[in-house]
Amino acid sequence: MSLKNPAALDFLQSRRSRPAKTLIAPAPTRDELLPLLTAAARSPDHGKLEPWRFIVLEKGAMSRLSALTQDRGIALGKTPEEIDKARNQFDMGQLAVAVIEVQKPSEKIPAIEQTYSAGAVCLALLNAALAAGWGANWLSGWQAHDPEFCRKAFGLQNNERVAGLIHIATESKAPPERPRPDVAAITEWVAE
Repeated sequence: MSLKNPAALDFLQSRRSRPAKTLIAPAPTRDELLPLLTAAARSPDHGKLEPWRFIVLEKGAMSRLSALTQDRGIALGKTPEEIDKARNQFDMGQLAVAVIEVQKPSEKIPAIEQTYSAGAVCLALLNAALAAGWGANWLSGWQAHDPEFCRKAFGLQNNERVAGLIHIATESKAPPERPRPDVAAITEWVAE
């Protein structure tokens, strides 16, 4: 039985995130989003802890998050430019999935491995959205790392944090290719 999937490998070698500011309506419906979330949930998860969960932010939630970003930015002493940049993802956003890392007590699975799993979920969701023909981008920003913003925006508990905000909608224009790493320069081969 062959497990080769040349089309999937070609996709992964040529995938390109779409800038969030270029994503326009429509965004995926709940029925269209569910298979993407299902694909993301198949990410590596040592110990089967499921150290992550999803919060789907539909268009109606974006203005609330933008206003909260403004309030928290002022409270934190952010510059107007920093606040505007952070608000922009919500002001322009159509739909985003907040991937929430949920640290779970485990004698076997270190916290860092739970963090890695949440990051893998972010990338898997991004790639699933792109493979399904949507434009998608993985963002965060200072507000996603501010515990007060996260508590007010998403109701996060002390053992939770935002791993990423995956924006998904319709691509309005294809971005140009950007320079990629020189794989030979960053690869070491060890034979013995």
